[in-house]
Amino acid sequence: MKKSFSIFNITFMAMMAAMVYVVTLFRFPLLGSKVHFANAVCLLSGILLGPLQGGLAAGIGSALYDAVAGYDVVNVLITLVSKFAMGFVCGWVLHSAGREKAHIDRTLLSCVCGAATYVFLYMLKTFVFNKFVYGYPMDTVWATVVSKLIPSLINAGVAVVAAPLFYHAVLPALRSSGLLKRMDA
Repeated sequence: MKKSFSIFNITFMAMMAAMVYVVTLFRFPLLGSKVHFANAVCLLSGILLGPLQGGLAAGIGSALYDAVAGYDVVNVLITLVSKFAMGFVCGWVLHSAGREKAHIDRTLLSCVCGAATYVFLYMLKTFVFNKFVYGYPMDTVWATVVSKLIPSLINAGVAVVAAPLFYHAVLPALRSSGLLKRMDA
């Protein structure tokens, strides 16, 4: 694992965080929640930048969206942590074997792990808030969890398909331009 961040890596991380933020702006309602493609970019951050930097890009971009959208500090911090975990797990699973060995199956596995991490954390947050913060009865808590689980799984499914496809589509260009080596340096 890298011991420090180069200016190139910091810039690339900031660009990925900005992409997460911008893609989150384009969302549409579905079954009481919102569906968007930001999770795919969060996973892509983990794939491209590795666990720490990819997690930071995913967490910062998503938390920035929540902060600008007017969410309270607690929700912004929860988003920062959960999206960081998503990018981190995805990057860790992929980069633990070395990116050069990352064929589509390994990339897909890393995205499934990252997306599953986020869905679990989001459902945990939903459960804890509804039960312990709002004090709803258990039937209401479970109904809310299930209603949020369906669009979360749709978001996760889209992200798990889109991120590896996009990565492997741009991989030849990243290799030929030398950007892939600079990201790993």
